[in-house]
Amino acid sequence: MIYSVKGELIHKEPSLAVIECGGVGYACRTTYSTLSQLGSVGTKATLLTYLHVREDNVELFGFATSQELNCFKMLLTVSGVGPKAALAILSDITPEKFALTIATGDSKSITKTKGIGPKLAQRIVLELKDKITKEQQLLTNGADLDFTPVMSGSNSGEAISALVVLGYSQGEATSVISKLDPEMSVENMIRQALKAMASRL
Repeated sequence: MIYSVKGELIHKEPSLAVIECGGVGYACRTTYSTLSQLGSVGTKATLLTYLHVREDNVELFGFATSQELNCFKMLLTVSGVGPKAALAILSDITPEKFALTIATGDSKSITKTKGIGPKLAQRIVLELKDKITKEQQLLTNGADLDFTPVMSGSNSGEAISALVVLGYSQGEATSVISKLDPEMSVENMIRQALKAMASRL
């Protein structure tokens, strides 16, 4: 499994970045968001990667952040969503916006992506929200009772769900959200939590 590629950016075009590592050019399918964060051709670049293997094809996907990579992997777990659709969605909305969309059940935001109809958008939101809800229930049933009050609050619960979509553990998300004002909007909670987590690195 290729975890990441680091080297010189030797080619860049819509949905594709080629990074040369040790004389080998790795073609990484990617989002517009990641492309905008890369420098010009000839500069150093690092991408976190996901290797997608099918019987007839092997493709490498690259992302500038772990949050975007995690959203991509979560999208692939939804029936009917392939790598191209996942890239298209994440090219149209940021990982933070996508996480908020799932947490609040806002499937309409996903239908703005070309090729994503209302039925598929609803399936994405329902399947991912259901997956996160099940994880929260497992955690609460696992004697971690300190998390229950936070998760039962609507804004706090949605913010925690959004952070889980971005790749943070239930415990990490709950720990940070529990310190914030429960009256804050979900979007502000996510923003503040991401800042707090970034400061720990």
